[in-house]
Amino acid sequence: MQRRAVPAVLAAALLLTAGCSSDSSDGADPSGTDRGASPTSTAQSSPAGSPTEQAPPAKGSVKVLRTVATGLNSPWGLAPLPGGDLLVSSRDEATITRIDDKTGKKTELGEVPGVSPSGEGGLLGIALSPGYASDHLIYAYFTSASDNRIVRMLYDEKKPSGEQLGAPDTVFRGIPKGVIHNGGRIAFGPDKMLYAGTGESGDTGLSQDRKSLGGKILRMTPDGEPAPGNPFPDSPVYSLGHRNVQGLAWDDKQRLFASEFGQDTWDELNAIKPGDNYGWPEAEGKGGGSGFHDPVAQWRTDEASPSGIAYAEGSVWMAGLRGERLWRIPLKGTEAAADPQSFLEGEYGRLRTVAPAGGDRLWLVTSNTDGRGDAKGDDDRILELEVR
Repeated sequence: MQRRAVPAVLAAALLLTAGCSSDSSDGADPSGTDRGASPTSTAQSSPAGSPTEQAPPAKGSVKVLRTVATGLNSPWGLAPLPGGDLLVSSRDEATITRIDDKTGKKTELGEVPGVSPSGEGGLLGIALSPGYASDHLIYAYFTSASDNRIVRMLYDEKKPSGEQLGAPDTVFRGIPKGVIHNGGRIAFGPDKMLYAGTGESGDTGLSQDRKSLGGKILRMTPDGEPAPGNPFPDSPVYSLGHRNVQGLAWDDKQRLFASEFGQDTWDELNAIKPGDNYGWPEAEGKGGGSGFHDPVAQWRTDEASPSGIAYAEGSVWMAGLRGERLWRIPLKGTEAAADPQSFLEGEYGRLRTVAPAGGDRLWLVTSNTDGRGDAKGDDDRILELEVR
């Protein structure tokens, strides 16, 4: 079973309210592949959008406004709260912490039970319920001893620090787990459905298997059932042929984009079309052939190893782990309007998560304590950016 029954109290609350690469990419390169090429973009097979759509300027800018918080350990997921504060998950400690967005003060909500951190697995993405204002539910994607799964927990901020998370209710289970390629990003879309990016856990055959949950983007109801309108009957699978989906974001026309780790050659930003096949393991990068959806843009793996993405000011902004930089991909519809542009290269180390902060602002989370690269003991931080 992938799901279990929902407790009546939670179901009632929700009814009140109707979004790594293998370490050959995220770490050292065992293949010896030449990676000196620059990032490139390519046209999409999906519609480029209305001819009247305006592309943003070819060149943008990034300004670091401030450091919001420091002293974080293996941060992974980020969920902005109503009012401005932030929730951040720790992959290795399996905790969720609240950050005061003005003072940087940290308050631990509690530890999520059942998390089994190992390799790239642990407590990964988090998201607020679409009805958070009334139900106060936090969703989390994590690696257990047997699988990757999605749970939801009641957040009661009136309780003492460390005791504010209710018992996890399992919404969805059975996603393949591994030391690598656990996916982990979750987000509620504009349709109030829950989307999850998964990895193939090192078993490349899972990505092309429609019956497997590995190497997919999943779309489900907040209760974990296959969402209405999904491309395959009675299935949560929304798209397939992925290697390790790490970022999910929608543009202002409600079009979904996803970042994905390549193996030895190309990392990808994809425009997601329901039911489409994105090629892995038969194709990596553009030019995969008939039946495969080419990426919007691609990068040599030492320049990216992409994780979180966000949409702001007409562009997708993509955090790079091994690449240690923030990429801007200006869009016109579902095509890149100009070549990707990089910022902050090497200034803050590995970058894990980027999230919209409203208007021209972004939250950016570093990832220097995740055991990869040359962390040099640096702790991790959250930054506020102004972007154009």
